[in-house]
Amino acid sequence: MRSRIMTLKAQGAELGRIRTGYSVPGNGKRPRPVRSETFVLSSHSREYIARAAELYGGEPEAWTPQGQKIEQHRVITTARELRAILPPGDPLSQANELWTGGGCARRCDGITEELTRRPCLCLAEHGEAWHEQPAGTVCKPTSRINVMLADMPDFGVWRLETHSYYAADAMAGGIDAVLAATDGKSPMPLRVWIEQRQVKRRGETKNFPVVMVVPAIPSLRHALSGPLSMAAALDPSTIERPAIESAPAERPDYLADARACTTAEDVRQVWHRANKAGHVARDGSDELSQQLMQIARDVEAGIDPRTGVGEDDDQDEAELDADGAVEAEIVEDDEPPTAWPAVAQPGGGAA
Repeated sequence: MRSRIMTLKAQGAELGRIRTGYSVPGNGKRPRPVRSETFVLSSHSREYIARAAELYGGEPEAWTPQGQKIEQHRVITTARELRAILPPGDPLSQANELWTGGGCARRCDGITEELTRRPCLCLAEHGEAWHEQPAGTVCKPTSRINVMLADMPDFGVWRLETHSYYAADAMAGGIDAVLAATDGKSPMPLRVWIEQRQVKRRGETKNFPVVMVVPAIPSLRHALSGPLSMAAALDPSTIERPAIESAPAERPDYLADARACTTAEDVRQVWHRANKAGHVARDGSDELSQQLMQIARDVEAGIDPRTGVGEDDDQDEAELDADGAVEAEIVEDDEPPTAWPAVAQPGGGAA
């Protein structure tokens, strides 16, 4: 690849816009904005809009954006949801913006107004409740995200713009999680839809739409597990579903089973089960084998392995000291025999 201007964004051409509203003639000269329950696609290309109408419904029409003189084309679709592709890189741009007839008057990141490099002007003028001021007097949260529509003609992006605070918050969180997983190096299939929300403020109910943008993958695991191929982004159904690993089975309590045995042979059978399951060494050198052999010796000696009391032990109250405890009897430890394995005698047998 030849050298590039490093300060330029490597992105596809903007083929059109994805909108969530349109305008209709008002009582006066100024058009009245209308929130759409379906997506509106607009472009300078009549071909693109004709194709969009085939894919998403609606009637193509000539259209001139408010405040402009150059005619474009648009279609108010019947689609409440679009399937799109998030291109590599960081396709999301957000700022608080105030637009006037002369263009963008303010663009702020919430702390610094970028055009004047001064602290947030809306906050300075109106205080913490600046966002409650009339529209057109203060900034609006503005989110722009570039997506690709795989079934539309040509290579390029469609810009989706929303002024919803809730959409801005959700978009940033979701996109940042994807970028953290892919490092911005791969595309990601998306579902984009308009969700109707309702809130109550100061006793009044307010209805508003929110644009939702989420990865369209079989499971969250795929969105967070690293870069995807372009083929997978075009058809998420081809993404291989990872096998769900079953939790390892809990190891049986072989010691409890052995302590419930009444003969040393039964204890040996417990050892055989543990050996077949891979929980003891075949040479009997592991700790569990040693414990099982000790239980077998206790059973042979007539000692109850659950209590440590022998059949001939007959302790009465006279043997208790003043505190009610049995006086200890000091005995020398016998060196434990290294019997059993080969393989867990007597009788041997394959483990």
